[in-house]
Amino acid sequence: MLLSMLCWGSWANAMKLCPGCRFQLFYWDYVVGVLLGSVTWGLTLGSLGGVSRAFVDEVLHAGATPVLLAGVGGVLFNIANLLLVAAIEIAGLAVAFPVGIGLALVIGAVSSYIIAPGGNPWMLFGGIALVLTAIVFDAAAHRLREQLSRSAGMRGIVLSLAAGVLMGTFYPFVARSMTGPHATSPYAASFFFAVGVVLCSIPVNYLLMRRPLDGREPVSLVEYGAMPPSWHFWGLVGGAIWCTGAVLNFVASQAHIIGPAVSYSIGQGATMVSACWGVFIWKEFAAAPPRSRRYLVWMFVCFVVGLTAVALAPVL
Repeated sequence: MLLSMLCWGSWANAMKLCPGCRFQLFYWDYVVGVLLGSVTWGLTLGSLGGVSRAFVDEVLHAGATPVLLAGVGGVLFNIANLLLVAAIEIAGLAVAFPVGIGLALVIGAVSSYIIAPGGNPWMLFGGIALVLTAIVFDAAAHRLREQLSRSAGMRGIVLSLAAGVLMGTFYPFVARSMTGPHATSPYAASFFFAVGVVLCSIPVNYLLMRRPLDGREPVSLVEYGAMPPSWHFWGLVGGAIWCTGAVLNFVASQAHIIGPAVSYSIGQGATMVSACWGVFIWKEFAAAPPRSRRYLVWMFVCFVVGLTAVALAPVL
């Protein structure tokens, strides 16, 4: 779960390493990285140990219901992630991730707990309440920092919130595909999830190329072909990093004392990891007023305490 949190909170740095690259173009390589990552982990970790069927057998013999559930999860995640990447481009890592993924944590954890209860509910939901408080502090810090026009600033917040609502709905579908009499393995579920991501990206990302959400001019596929090789590389790396976090999180969710709700909640500690990248590495709040930075301190405190409560929920 901790490795999952690190991966989910760090993949977006790959986009930061492609300055000037429109997110719609970056995303084509990103989804390929997600698919390649799922296959790579399936053929390695998913085929070792002899605990269950190997990855290829799981994929070939999977029932229609688990395939559909994991694929739908991939579609929902993909739409949410496209909105989130647009929000990152507008508002920055330190804002888009805490607002969007923090909201997703609340929705995903509650719905996953309903599907498969696990852990102390008082610790789990108390921690989630603190995460919500952290989101409020982060939004306040962003409002004080905002140097752009009010419409652009609000667009970033609205996109983050929309991404959070959708991001919180994908995990229960994947969790359901791994439970029940016809459940599939976490590695096979990751593959079907990745296929859903790729299939959804073709129409949705193309639509966003024609009608960008950031208010800029449309993007063409000709520009994708003219991208430097390093930008393609970082797109693939970003997708592979996110997929690694997803595979590890799906595996952890099947541990007896953990359950999907706790695994997802800890993984979404990615919000704090990404905020650290945005604040300390990319200096997104360097020019912000002191009051804004004080809000960020409280945001980190609430995130740390809230995630600690969620982490202790399975054993208390």
